[in-house]
Amino acid sequence: MSTGGSAIRGSRIGAGPMGEQDRGYKADRVTISYFCNNGHVHSPSFASTVDVAEIPELIDCPNCGMPAGQDQANPPVIAKHEPYKTHLAYVKERRSQEEADALLEEAVTAVRERRIRLSEAAEANNA
Repeated sequence: MSTGGSAIRGSRIGAGPMGEQDRGYKADRVTISYFCNNGHVHSPSFASTVDVAEIPELIDCPNCGMPAGQDQANPPVIAKHEPYKTHLAYVKERRSQEEADALLEEAVTAVRERRIRLSEAAEANNA
């Protein structure tokens, strides 16, 4: 019993070798190597028509995420990482201790006055 199909599966009539002529013109490229502090090398390609000023001097290393530069002898070092600042740390940058004490006293006084008004209103409703 014959299947009657093509001897080469997946081929179609008129299929031939795929080459440069079938895929179109390949643009000229410039390959630039980037080196990170961990010794990784990444070499992306850029179109040769791109202006040199548009090619980034630093990129993030795809292997470790550290900054990578074009100078192999002196790869960039990550800047000192500042820890997360809390809201209180930002407030302390803007206010002196005297200002903080005055604001706190003002807020406490407002809360006391509100509580006194609420208790007086509750006594008036119960009477």
